[in-house]
Amino acid sequence: MTEAARWLDEYALAIRGEALSSDERELILALAGVAAHAAERTAAPLTCWIAATAGLSPEAALETARELAARFAANESSADS
Repeated sequence: MTEAARWLDEYALAIRGEALSSDERELILALAGVAAHAAERTAAPLTCWIAATAGLSPEAALETARELAARFAANESSADS
């Protein structure tokens, strides 16, 4: 078990939450990556927080983030033209 996985499991216990599966971890990290690359690094944890408080599944949150990132990229491309 990695140090990060151990931390996450212990944190979940400390707040009486549910531990993440490895699939959930990967999806949430992908969500953070999309947010960071579409905007800036600080958007990553905040995007994850917003998705969690909205009750989105990691899959739905990632899909929405990818759609928004594509719109951001399209807007930047048209602004550069």
